[in-house]
Amino acid sequence: MAEQKYKHGEMDITTQEKTFNSFIRISMNVAIFCIGVVIFLALFAR
Repeated sequence: MAEQKYKHGEMDITTQEKTFNSFIRISMNVAIFCIGVVIFLALFAR
């Protein structure tokens, strides 16, 4: 078998962390916007 060269914890994950943080931030903004729209419609729609 091939010799394993991977060692746990050595990979640079800064790009993955930035992408994940951006995804979470955008998801939260969309969720807050949707909740705001629902509240607006509940108050003012007939």
